Amino acid sequence: MSRLNELRLISRVAQMYHIEGRRQADIAQHLRLSQATVSRMLKRAEAEDIVRTSVIPPVGTYADLEKALRKRFGVPEAVVVECSEDRDGAIMARIGEAAAHLLEVTLAPGEIIGVSSWSQTIFKMVENIHPQKSAQAKYVVQTLGGMGDPSVQTHATQLTTRLARLTGAEPKLLPVQGVTSSREAKLLMMADPFVRETIDLFSSISLAIVGIGAVEPSELLARSGNIFSSRELADLADAGAVGDISLRFFDKEGKAVKTPLDERVIGLPLEELAKVERVIALAGGMKKTVAIAGALRTGVIDMLVTDKFTAQRLIEL
Repeated sequence: MSRLNELRLISRVAQMYHIEGRRQADIAQHLRLSQATVSRMLKRAEAEDIVRTSVIPPVGTYADLEKALRKRFGVPEAVVVECSEDRDGAIMARIGEAAAHLLEVTLAPGEIIGVSSWSQTIFKMVENIHPQKSAQAKYVVQTLGGMGDPSVQTHATQLTTRLARLTGAEPKLLPVQGVTSSREAKLLMMADPFVRETIDLFSSISLAIVGIGAVEPSELLARSGNIFSSRELADLADAGAVGDISLRFFDKEGKAVKTPLDERVIGLPLEELAKVERVIALAGGMKKTVAIAGALRTGVIDMLVTDKFTAQRLIEL
C-alpha cells in the first residue's frame, strides 16, 4: 500500500502541473512539499507511465516519413513537405517555400552562407525569403563558378546577390567558369585575387545550401549551354556516378567519383563541404530519387528538405 499511496500523490502532483497549469512553487506550497520534491515527482510521473507525452502531427505534415528517412539514411534531420502533384515544378515550389521558412527561423547572426547557385529549387527558396532585420548573415558565398550562356550566368550571380541582400550580408561572387577547359586553365583562373578571396572563404562557411543533381543535366544546366559532352556524361556513368552536389559526383553508396572532369571544376569539393557545420540539401522529383539516396549516403548532409512523393520512393528503394 505504501507504493500505491506514493503513486497517488505523484499522480496528484502531475494533475496539478499538467492539467490545472499550476506552477511548481504553487504546488509545493499547496501540498506542503519542497519544490525539489515536486520536481522529482514530476520526473517519476513520466517514469511510472502516469504521464505520457503525445505529439499529434498536423494534417499536411509527415513525421513518419521524416523518421523513416532519418533511420534509413542516418541523416540528422529531414523535412518532408506537402505537395499536391508529383511534378518537378510543383515539387520545387513547395520545397523552396519550406526552405525559406527554415532559413528565416534558424539564421544566426554573423552566419557565413555558402550557396550553390545552379539549383532551380534554391531559386524558389530565395523567391520566398523575407528580408531579415534581426539575425543577419555576414557573407553569402557563391560555391560554384558560372557556366555556359552569359545571360544565364548573370541569373546565377543575381541569386547570390539577392540572397545576400535579403539576409543583410555581403555577397562574395565566384566570377569564373564552373568547369574550365583544362586543369591548367583552372589553376590560372584560381590565381585571380577576386576568385581567391571567395575561395578562401569556403573554409569559413557555417551554413551551406545545396541542390542535388542527377548525372543527366537539369533544365537549368541545359539552358546554360551545358558544357558536358555526351562522352563526359558516359564516362561519369561508367564510373558509377548517380548524382552530384555542385558538380562533385558520387555513386549510389555515397562515395566520391573522380574523373578528369573533377579536376576542371571550380567550386567547393565534397571533402570541404563535409566540414561545414550545417549543410541543408533541397531536392525532390522522380528523376533525382537515386541521386538523393546517394547524396544522403555521402554523410555530408545534415538536413534534407524534400517532398512526400520523393520521400516515399527513397524509403522504398
